[in-house]
Order: sequence, then structure tokens, then C-alpha cells
Amino acid sequence: MRRGCRESAARYNEVSHIGAIQSMTSSFTPLRDIETTILDNGVCVITETMPHVRSVSVGIWIGAGSRRESGEQNGISHFIEHMLFKGTTSRSAEDIARSVDSVGGNLDAFTAKELVCFNTKVLDEHLSLAFDVLADLVLHPMFREEDIEKEKGVILEEIKMEADSPDYLVHEIFSANFWKDHPLGKPILGTRESVKRFDQDRIRGYYSQVYSPANMLVTGAGNLTHDRLVKLVREHFASVPAGEPQAVEAIPTTHARIALRNKKSLEQVHMCLGVPSYPLPHQERFACYVLNTLLGGGMSSRLFQNIRERQGLAYAVFSELSPYRDTGCLSIYAGTSVESARKVVESIMNEFRQLKSERIADEELRRAKDHLKGSLMLSLESTASRMSNLARQKMYFGKFFSLDEVLESIESVSADDVQRIARTFFDPKQIALTVLGNLEDLKIGREDLAC
Repeated sequence: MRRGCRESAARYNEVSHIGAIQSMTSSFTPLRDIETTILDNGVCVITETMPHVRSVSVGIWIGAGSRRESGEQNGISHFIEHMLFKGTTSRSAEDIARSVDSVGGNLDAFTAKELVCFNTKVLDEHLSLAFDVLADLVLHPMFREEDIEKEKGVILEEIKMEADSPDYLVHEIFSANFWKDHPLGKPILGTRESVKRFDQDRIRGYYSQVYSPANMLVTGAGNLTHDRLVKLVREHFASVPAGEPQAVEAIPTTHARIALRNKKSLEQVHMCLGVPSYPLPHQERFACYVLNTLLGGGMSSRLFQNIRERQGLAYAVFSELSPYRDTGCLSIYAGTSVESARKVVESIMNEFRQLKSERIADEELRRAKDHLKGSLMLSLESTASRMSNLARQKMYFGKFFSLDEVLESIESVSADDVQRIARTFFDPKQIALTVLGNLEDLKIGREDLAC
């Protein structure tokens, strides 16, 4: 079964660009049962053995997502991800759907800002079948003209569906303003105009440029052996020319814009407020995670307790980190009434002000750390999460961290660290705000973002 095709709200799990490595090498990480092999053409294979489970999760990662696209190409990464499920030189779309589903497994894919991932999860005994299907759809797509025209219709409906979702739409408008004139601000799905322009030549050209071993990584986790997966990868990928790695882009700049968008059909006012944050590989990343957790990362967070529980101003209110390879954003979402919108903004500013001026209590810091550690540990019980974790650590850091190292890094965050980051980023001059809804006479200006 294949689910949706755009990046998750938990964007700090996103993986970035893959560089090319041209020699055959192998390594073993003793702190975790992790092994790495790089084929001669640059395909990197990483596994983590989990002998206590019966499942295996494998992913093929393409190190080029929507931020690699030009304006005319906007949405083509997502479009190609769809097209790879439409049939290969040896399998029809129905064959692809039935192959893994018939053995009770999952076949999935998603496109994000900095990557595309195709993945499968099956019982260990079905690894060979599942990987054969996965490799086939990545390496041998047909891109038939009739399929392209049909899929245009599908994706245009997906764009309409998302446009009818105000919480999605407010984030898209916010991103377009925050990352103005940069591909990070463009929608992963593309636009109606860009999708309509896609044709066979443009799709084949982009696929040939990006889907090469120089930009590929294969990760696997679960009840498997490294040698077995390497053998499978070599059978399918060894003869593929290495290609060229994608060039590194310029670091984007952020824009503190205020946008009030009127949409009379909405019952609620939806707002997204954000500030710049550190990139994912930054040494202060764990302090950012702690700050995000205590600000709006759960039911015990300040925003949830103050805005929802104490004041009853919103049903949904939360904060999230969206770090990328070279930049980042910490944003807050809230859905409220037009009468309460200014009060919600004022309440958020009060939290910013307190985090800058008052050192957080030891008990609150303890709760945030335990929440973060618990969420991490629970997520890594899944083979799929372990498989994704391998890719993330390889691509961003070029090394693998033990769970103890990660937990120690979270534990080392101090109240002073959190306050320093709050003072760095909670600056009225850096705050961007997007408000969407039936706004009537609602006005919010820069003076309302004082903190």
C-alpha cells in the first residue's frame, strides 16, 4: 500500500543531499550493529541488524527533492515519484501494487524538500521479492505518455484537495513568504501551471539527471544480514553508470513578512508564525529540539497549556522545527476565531518574551528532555524508523551515533542554552506571520509582534 507523497510535518526527520563516493569500501560500527559498503559506482549500502524482530525495512533514497527544482520544474520530483509506480519494463502498475501487498508488506514513497524516498517493509523471508520490486520501479520506469496525462489529472486533484485544507494552505503561504524567491518556498506538489507543462521529454531528462548512483543511498534495518542486502543491491545497481552528484545550492535567506489572506468561506482563522532556526547538522540542534518541545511540542507545552487549556482560545496549537541542510525554521500553528486571533498572537509573544527574559525552571527542563528522549526511544523500536535514521545520520553527519550519545546530547542541554537560543531567534525583526480566514477588520502589524 502506498500513502501520500509529500513531506511530513515532523520535518526534522528529513534527509538531505547525497554526494558521490567512487571507490568500493566497507566499514563496521561497533556501538550499533551497523555496516556500510560503497559500490564502485558510488551506491552506498548501510544496514543495521535487529535480530529480535521478524520484519525488514529497506529504503532507496534519492538526494534531490523539491528544493533542487527550477521554477519551471516545480513539482517534478513529486510527479516522477508518482510515475515510478505506473509500471516498469517488466511490471505493470497492478503487478507493482500486488507484489508486496500479496505477502502482507508495505510499499511506500514520499517526496520532501531535500529528498525522495522509496521504501518497503516486509517479513524477513520476503526481502528478495520486495527489493526486486523496489529496485525495478526506481531503475526501469516507462514514463508512457498516456500515463503522464492521467497522472497530471491525479496530481491536479491532489493540489485542489490540499488547497481545500486551510491548515495546509496557511503553511504553504507562510513558506512562500518566509523563503521568498527560493525553491524551499515552493510547494512540493507544484502548481497547476507547472504540472500541466510536464511532458515525456522533460520528465525523462530530469529523471536521468537525478536518479543516478552518485545521488543514491540504500538503507536497511531489521532481521537481515549486511552481505545479503549488498548482494541484492549489487545485482540491480552495479551496472548503472555513476552519474554526477547534484551541485550544492546557495544558502537561502529568510524574510520576516506579515501576510493577511482573506478567505470568507472559512469558519476559523488559521495562523502560522515563525522565526529562523539552525540547520539540522548544527551543534546547537539538541537545544533547539528542547526549546521546541517545551514551547509547543506536546500537551504539557507552554503554548498548549496557556492558549488551549487556560484561555480556551484554540483547539489546535503547536510548534514545530523544520531544519534543512543549511537553514531552518521554528514555526507555530494555531486555529482560532477571528475575535481571538489578536489574543493568540499576544499570548505567543508573551511566551517568547518569558523564554528570553526568564531562565526556565529545572522541572520544566526535565519534562522537555524526558519527552524528547521518550519519543526518540519509542520511535526507534520500529525497523522503518531505524532505516530512516541510518539515512539521516549518513547524509547529514557522515557518521552514526549510538542511542547513548544522542541521549547524552539531549541531557547536556542547559537552561542557559535554551535561553540563549530564544534570545537569538525570538527577535521581532525576524518574526514572520501568515493569517488565513474570514478576517473581517482584523489588522496585525509589526508592532503587535514585540517580544
